[in-house]
Amino acid sequence: MFRSLPAFGGDQRAVAEVVRGIMDGKTNNTGTLTLATGGATTTTLTDRRIGPDSVILFVPISSASFADSAPYGAFQDSTTQSVADITVAYPITYNTTDFSNGVTLSNSSRLNVANAGLYNIQFSLQLSNLANSTEDIDVWFRKNGTNVAGSNSIFGLAPRKNSTDPYHVIASMNYYISLAANDYVQIVWRASNLDCTIKASSAGTSPTRPATPSAIVTMNLVSTNGSGTSNYYSIYASSQGQGTATITHFANSTANKKYRYAIIG
Repeated sequence: MFRSLPAFGGDQRAVAEVVRGIMDGKTNNTGTLTLATGGATTTTLTDRRIGPDSVILFVPISSASFADSAPYGAFQDSTTQSVADITVAYPITYNTTDFSNGVTLSNSSRLNVANAGLYNIQFSLQLSNLANSTEDIDVWFRKNGTNVAGSNSIFGLAPRKNSTDPYHVIASMNYYISLAANDYVQIVWRASNLDCTIKASSAGTSPTRPATPSAIVTMNLVSTNGSGTSNYYSIYASSQGQGTATITHFANSTANKKYRYAIIG
């Protein structure tokens, strides 16, 4: 903690040292907060420099706290996915986790979030049609096993090129969805013909080119509540008085979630 002056000032040397420190950016208004555990959603911050009108800003400084500040995930699948019944909906599955921080994969198809907030989901699907007719594939979202209203997209597929060469097209879009802690999302599809697939392809040659995943999905936090108005790190002073503040945050059961804070005013 940077030194301060007595209430009624100090000697010339002390004043010069404090002023020089301020000019060097070393103001006496920072500290460290470790969040309470046991599923706590608030932590009490006691600091005599806090006032009723102070602004308190937080920055994560541990790996545990960073996991809350920027949740994201990226997943893909290396197998061709097909339907056995054109009247049945099938969750799209993934067998590879590329990146994961607060967004995890379970049951091969569920994208789980540890923290509440507004999330952006983006997908890329390699659609294929081997039928000798124009066909459709519908793709939509489910939240905790329930269809999300108004989330369907219909992708039209032209007939095959020949009996062994299907028609190919990429289906992609992004979608915003509000989720509570521990919610999960699935991307679901149906096809109008059994010859329609979400097709994976092996690596190619002449020229050398990488394999084609059947499905790619990414998901990241946009805001820590559905309206997009709260602090990005979802840790903020929900109430405060002289020398104390109640800090509201994600439900926490993880040790060592540390934040540096600065008090302004």
